[in-house]
Amino acid sequence: MKYSSLIGHTVEVLGDIQSSEQAADTIIGAFFRARKYLGSKDRRFVAEATYGTLRHLRRCDHAIQSAAVPHENTTREGKLLLEVAAYLLVIEGRTDIAVKDFQELVDQDEEKERMGGVLSSLMAVRDTPADESAVPAGIRWSFPEWMVERFRRDFGDDAELLLSSLNEPPPLCVRVNTLKTNVDECRARLMAEGVSTEVSPISPLGLVIAKRVNMFALETFKEGWFEVQDDGSQVLPILIDPKPSAKVLDACAGAGGKTLEFAALMKNRGEIVATDVHTNRLEELRRRTRRAGASNVRVKEVSSVADLAPDHTGWFDVVLVDAPCSGVGTIRRNPGMKWKVTERTVNELAVKQREILRQSAPMVKPGGLLTYATCTLFCEENEAVVNGFLEAHPEFTLEDPATRLERAHLSGASSGRFVKLLPHLHGTDGFFCAFLRRSPRITTPSPETASSI
Repeated sequence: MKYSSLIGHTVEVLGDIQSSEQAADTIIGAFFRARKYLGSKDRRFVAEATYGTLRHLRRCDHAIQSAAVPHENTTREGKLLLEVAAYLLVIEGRTDIAVKDFQELVDQDEEKERMGGVLSSLMAVRDTPADESAVPAGIRWSFPEWMVERFRRDFGDDAELLLSSLNEPPPLCVRVNTLKTNVDECRARLMAEGVSTEVSPISPLGLVIAKRVNMFALETFKEGWFEVQDDGSQVLPILIDPKPSAKVLDACAGAGGKTLEFAALMKNRGEIVATDVHTNRLEELRRRTRRAGASNVRVKEVSSVADLAPDHTGWFDVVLVDAPCSGVGTIRRNPGMKWKVTERTVNELAVKQREILRQSAPMVKPGGLLTYATCTLFCEENEAVVNGFLEAHPEFTLEDPATRLERAHLSGASSGRFVKLLPHLHGTDGFFCAFLRRSPRITTPSPETASSI
């Protein structure tokens, strides 16, 4: 397919992403399924150009604004086209794509002429690289300014390393389903299917796929031998390490990645209750449960965790609150999130997280474990939520994760009494968790105190 057509497809899917609340990978997947005429090379071009433009959007807009040609009256489609052009020409430095490849997508002569002027200016920028040290960090790494400031506040000198790592494409990882196979057997069978893998340096159940392929089309996937899952996400159930006889609540189960891992770690014994408020996610969890052969999972739709009371009050050995969050730790795979998450979003989510944690606490049996986890990097959704909960719930104490981390050979993932995995340090998505142990003796907080968190 010629470049103009590939660029046109990129502009179309980029527009779909920017006008939707869905994740970029979900939209791109649906886009390709509806256009089966696109070959593998065509899909690779469109996907890489789309993700690249999203990752470097602020830098692209800066390059466009720096153009010497007026473009204020450009249509929405024209702006998207310029953003893709800025990525391909300035960020990627492509010299095999010409002005005409973009102009072919513009109908009106006046717009085509204006587009040609901006594109020529972008090519001049490409051919005269700027001094990177003189470019402000927010533009250089293409992040909203408020995010840059929060990362600097929370990560200090490591902030720019973090920003840079969040712009890197993530590796494709899978978790081997030990209910059906083991790591060595799964690797061998994947190799027979033409898929080369490496053992994850983070998760003992994880494999890193050497070259991107459609894992969902493989027979090994259809037979439930593995689940596609970031190896950082795989670590949490391993750290929790539930006993096979345990009663486990996955309070925000979603589509059930960690639920299924619990089932495998528990060898299909004990009982796992997986709850969520989203019907479609739970339907997906039920399908995945059947494929994985997980027989100890009970799926329950709820309007809130409080729906489990009184039948399950004080009933669970382990409660996991993998809370809904801003998800900025997963920006590598969902770069469009940079431009959709706001400071207000973070503040609203923190309120919701505190409430879910409050409602989940009574479900933990005396002496049981409550684990709070997110895939965000902001203190407001992590440490602040946990500290506020502990102030209102003296029956819980923050457990030192050192022993759990040593057992999982992850001693470098601790941040004081919290666990953090970071893309620039561990090569995973950003991840946070805290282990909260309930006292064997129950002391119930007063209603006034409980409602204050």
